[in-house]
Amino acid sequence: RAACFRFASTTASLKTETEVDTRENDVVASDFTNRNPRNLEQLALARKERGWKTTWPKREFWHRLRLERTQHYVEAFVERCNGDVVVSASTREWAIKRHLYSPKGVTACKNLGRVMAQRCLEAGINFVNFKAVIPWERRCDSIQEFEKAMKEGGVVLQEPRRIYL
Repeated sequence: RAACFRFASTTASLKTETEVDTRENDVVASDFTNRNPRNLEQLALARKERGWKTTWPKREFWHRLRLERTQHYVEAFVERCNGDVVVSASTREWAIKRHLYSPKGVTACKNLGRVMAQRCLEAGINFVNFKAVIPWERRCDSIQEFEKAMKEGGVVLQEPRRIYL
């Protein structure tokens, strides 16, 4: 019986020795570095530059999709509000051009939309603003096919509303 009591007392002392003080885990670091600068955009908390009311096109976006058609080629860009181009695709690129009959038609815009959607998703851009296009150009077949291909590729062509805290 004495051995039994001794065993019980040693297990009680082991429990107190194995308990760890976890109070230091609740301490928050005083300095914090955000390593993902797009985190606030993805949470819809980041500021959007408004600019002046008279400026056109509006600058109130995080990423804007722009489609430019010239006489010979079609180019698409995703740019930030400060003007930096993040993702681009063009029918001038040999990898795209070699699969097209013509680098400037409706089918070229459709295929460029597919490529652009894939590149946007690979870059982590799921939402882009496509409203900043000249209004009378929006009715064009090539732009409608480009827009349709982007949507089918998985990119949402409007940004979420900003959440104000």
